[in-house]
Amino acid sequence: MANGGGGGGGSSSGGGGGGGGGSSLRMSSNIHANHLSLDASSSSSSSSSSSSSSSSSSSSVHEPKMDALIIPVTMEVPCDSRGQRMWWAFLASSMVTFFGGLFIILLWRTLKYLWTVCCHCGGKTKEAQKINNGASQADGTLKPVDEKEEVVAAEVGWMTSVKDWAGVMISAQTLTGRVLVVLVFALSIGALVIYFIDSSNPIESCQNFYKDFTLQIDMAFNVFFLLYFGLRFIAANDKLWFWLEVNSVVDFFTVPPVFVSVYLNRSWLGLRFLRALRLIQFSEILQFLNILKTSNSIKLVNLLSIFISTWLTAAGFIHLVENSGDPWENFQNNQALTYWECVYLLMVTMSTVGYGDVYAKTTLGRLFMVFFILGGLAMFASYVPEIIELIGNRKKYGGSYSAVSGRKHIVVCGHITLESVSNFLKDFLHKDRDDVNVEIVFLHNISPNLELEALFKRHFTQVEFYQGSVLNPHDLARVKIESADACLILANKYCADPDAEDASNIMRVISIKNYHPKIRIITQMLQYHNKAHLLNIPSWNWKEGDDAICLAELKLGFIAQSCLAQGLSTMLANLFSMRSFIKIEEDTWQKYYLEGVSNEMYTEYLSSAFVGLSFPTVCELCFVKLKLLMIAIEYKSANRESRSRKRILINPGNHLKIQEGTLGFFIASDAKEVKRAFFYCKACHDDITDPKRIKKCGCKRPKMSIYKRMRRACCSDCGRSERDCSCMSGRVRGNVDTLGRAFPLSPVSVNDCATSFRAFEDEQPSTLSPKKKQRNGGMRNSPSSSPKLMRHDPLLIPGNDQIDNMDSNVKKYDSTGMFHWCAPKEIEKVILTRSEAAMTVLSGHVVVCIFGDVSSALIGLRNLVMPLRASNFHYHELKHIVFVGSIEYLKREWETLHNFPKVSILPGTPLSRADLRAVNINLCDMCVILSANQNNIDDTSLQDKECILASLNIKSMQFDDSIGVLQANSQGFTPPGMDRSSPDNSPVHGMLRQPSITTGVNIPIITELVNDTNVQFLDQDDDDDPDTELYLTQPFACGTAFAVSVLDSLMSATYFNDNILTLIRTLVTGGATPELEALIAEENALRGGYSTPQTLANRDRCRVAQLALLDGPFADLGDGGCYGDLFCKALKTYNMLCFGIYRLRDAHLSTPSQCTKRYVITNPPYEFELVPTDLIFCLMQFDHNAGQSRASLSHSSHSSQSSSKKSSSVHSIPSTANRQNRPKSRESRDKQKYVQEERL
Repeated sequence: MANGGGGGGGSSSGGGGGGGGGSSLRMSSNIHANHLSLDASSSSSSSSSSSSSSSSSSSSVHEPKMDALIIPVTMEVPCDSRGQRMWWAFLASSMVTFFGGLFIILLWRTLKYLWTVCCHCGGKTKEAQKINNGASQADGTLKPVDEKEEVVAAEVGWMTSVKDWAGVMISAQTLTGRVLVVLVFALSIGALVIYFIDSSNPIESCQNFYKDFTLQIDMAFNVFFLLYFGLRFIAANDKLWFWLEVNSVVDFFTVPPVFVSVYLNRSWLGLRFLRALRLIQFSEILQFLNILKTSNSIKLVNLLSIFISTWLTAAGFIHLVENSGDPWENFQNNQALTYWECVYLLMVTMSTVGYGDVYAKTTLGRLFMVFFILGGLAMFASYVPEIIELIGNRKKYGGSYSAVSGRKHIVVCGHITLESVSNFLKDFLHKDRDDVNVEIVFLHNISPNLELEALFKRHFTQVEFYQGSVLNPHDLARVKIESADACLILANKYCADPDAEDASNIMRVISIKNYHPKIRIITQMLQYHNKAHLLNIPSWNWKEGDDAICLAELKLGFIAQSCLAQGLSTMLANLFSMRSFIKIEEDTWQKYYLEGVSNEMYTEYLSSAFVGLSFPTVCELCFVKLKLLMIAIEYKSANRESRSRKRILINPGNHLKIQEGTLGFFIASDAKEVKRAFFYCKACHDDITDPKRIKKCGCKRPKMSIYKRMRRACCSDCGRSERDCSCMSGRVRGNVDTLGRAFPLSPVSVNDCATSFRAFEDEQPSTLSPKKKQRNGGMRNSPSSSPKLMRHDPLLIPGNDQIDNMDSNVKKYDSTGMFHWCAPKEIEKVILTRSEAAMTVLSGHVVVCIFGDVSSALIGLRNLVMPLRASNFHYHELKHIVFVGSIEYLKREWETLHNFPKVSILPGTPLSRADLRAVNINLCDMCVILSANQNNIDDTSLQDKECILASLNIKSMQFDDSIGVLQANSQGFTPPGMDRSSPDNSPVHGMLRQPSITTGVNIPIITELVNDTNVQFLDQDDDDDPDTELYLTQPFACGTAFAVSVLDSLMSATYFNDNILTLIRTLVTGGATPELEALIAEENALRGGYSTPQTLANRDRCRVAQLALLDGPFADLGDGGCYGDLFCKALKTYNMLCFGIYRLRDAHLSTPSQCTKRYVITNPPYEFELVPTDLIFCLMQFDHNAGQSRASLSHSSHSSQSSSKKSSSVHSIPSTANRQNRPKSRESRDKQKYVQEERL
């Protein structure tokens, strides 16, 4: 072999160029000399070239007789005339590096272990000697040992510092480390790309390092890899495990062969494909760069990188062995395959398709394919479906919202289910609203089910869904929360733990406010006491529109108002819910009920034609002329130091005059009707009888200062000329000119203007707003704004008759003056036994039947009691409240109830008839049935079982009237917490005002339900379909059932007009104020306060009552009169604002009926005919004289209820002939008088 090799090397000068590389196999001096001589002879004759060719060919003929290292000359090795391969040199460099380093590490560990064992044994001997000689040794003998330990510590410290420095350099904790890690990965990919380029060349080829550009780049990359390997080695804690890591193995088989290539001027592809394994770190690199942030994206990139790196690495091995052949076959069975053909082969193999067009021929390739199929098939079957699933889910709900120019969007999050979303969209996108140019973006961390997805698709033009959480700032950025008009948070009303649900929503508010403090948030809260936590959020600001809709507060407030005026909960729930008009032709109670259901609450700015008129005058004009019912206005105070200059006043009375730019609250069927109040012009619309024709007029009304308007009106009234009239003083003139420079002259009647001027000096502190506000929009009011009167406005402070009765030494009201208050009482003092309750004369009271135990969630009974203890009732008008239920539960609620007067507790169960008879349930004004155990049951149909059983139990009870008489004549003791001195609580008075009830069906009951479909079980005589909506059922229409689901409409109503929520809370809470809420949040209890003129002035606010038509001043209108006549008479005479009727269900029948059920009619038209048994919903003023004399015109709800009970057992409707005697087309005297006054 040596001779053959020498002859081959020296026979030709043509092969001298590559002979230098081939001659390195031999270390003899003659080979080197031959190599030098060949390099020196740069030019050769053609004959020597031909000789070299013939010699070369002859050598190839005898090649099979040569050693295995000598192969035939092929195009793969063009630089070696002998066909000699050097692959083993490249492989040996990697093997020697790997196993050599491994041997050194193991040897070092072995020596270190032996040294440790020896030192340990010696240390034990020294320690024994030290113990034995410890007493005799001096301190100075230990100094050399201490010095030695200090030297060792210094050495360890230096090594540790170097190790820490290397660790910081290769970690991603610092900017330098991140740059280095990213650079190593980028260079690894660059080395892989160079491999892809070189794979088109033969497996082994001769390359000159100084001329090959790719080899130079690859060399530079590997020098950097070598330095990085050194840093990793220094920073590694366990050198052995580091040596066996995948990245280390990649370096062993890719870095040393490059240096061998430079030395041999020969390139071998070899194992350079292992650089593809670096792709596994791709996800880590993207995490270092903060590109990947979600778990799904990290998982997706991990799966893709592992799959692709395994695929490319296996393809590289097949490419190597198939192009080289088997060594034991003398490399004869090789086949020419490109690298990308190998990639294709691996893919069809992993997918088990195997077309057969490309396959492995070598034994090594086939053996590798056998093992690769096992792993590759498993990886393909598991990775590919998961990758597709991740990609598919990400494309479906993982995108980002693209804002549309000119279109607002809101974000809805929280409890996103089919029920909550459908209820929200049905009300938000209702056709009665003006054009809703708002896009709704839902954000939830769980993908929607098929039903919810179908709902989104039906509203795809206005609804989008994104999967994510509001607690994640990245998801908030995806839905563009910073540009959203508002964010609405829905709560789970049926959760078992309301406090936990509220805590979740509060955390959502904190997250959203932390991301964008200026965003407007409307959130639902379940418990009233959790609202205080929202006040702790710095960026929570009700002035910017932030609102918290407390479901427990409003639910119990609605029920409490039903105790004062039965059926009011149904009317109010229908007013702020968007209902479509359903027309019924036949004359049934549903016809009139549904006509009222189509009414909603709207706001609109009043026309300048109303400026200077009193509230009752404007209210009457709107009802008669515009067919609108105005129930409240937004009053702007002149006192700039007051906490809130804008207050909502409900039926404020005739002492308040309308200002410029006053916002009115109307009840109407749609938003277009309400615009009549803004467009109304007396000059253009005075003769119009059809209110639909009242639209924006084109007249150019002359501008005149408000001073001149009032001066002209005053002078015309007094009969003097404007020059001689002295009614306008200089002070008033200056103030008036300051109020408004140029207002449109509205042709108001002279008498009205004169009246307005006379009242002007009294109300001159009130300023007219010179700004023109945008209608229907954005006026921010306190969510707790109540109808309480302004503390510093002389205009709104009542007369001094109330202040004269003020006792500064007795605390009768809370510190705000909004509620009756008493000193805290122990619960034992208000507990009644059954015998004590039976001996007590209870009548005209409220019985609260409550189901609950020690583990039940608190309902918050304070929200039920507070409206019943409002200060606009006199003390003797307060209804006594008796709780019947578990004493363990009521003890938990008592802390919030111990400051309210006239409250008693009967321990027992509402299912016990003995307990119910003991509290005289047949003599109560209202029975409320509540349950605190409703959300603890999974089966929705059984959630209301306790309330339904209690309701049916009461309705099936029979009573003997003699029992009530005996109780009335007995001299029972006064129950704890009940004032017997009050005339309303005397036994005789109680019997006089209460009718005889012999069956439980006639007892007024309101039952709280959780599941709407369970309403069908309350009334056995109705034909309600289980699929009927709640508002269409008879119990809800009659006001005997209430479900919290009706409050869902408040979310969209509050978004479109935040004043609506303020009005609703004003009506149902009895007057909760921001000061009171702050106090409750601080102490969780009411604080008593001494009576002052300011606190007593807060009593002067209207309240809801029911007016009976059977007797009294309106009895003449009860028999066939018009509702409009009643409206005008009540408003003019008593400042009472009527807004609905509570009518017997069978009143439309011509035959007498025993049924005492009533239903609600909201805002009937002017011509609506009344019947004597009707009860009228009205807003009545506070009666200052009722506290001294009970002979006042105060139609309380219980008195009207009693009068209705007297007549509701058997009633008859007047005959048709008598009705026909009444002129149907007549105009009432009040209406004619009103029209005549307008024409003056």
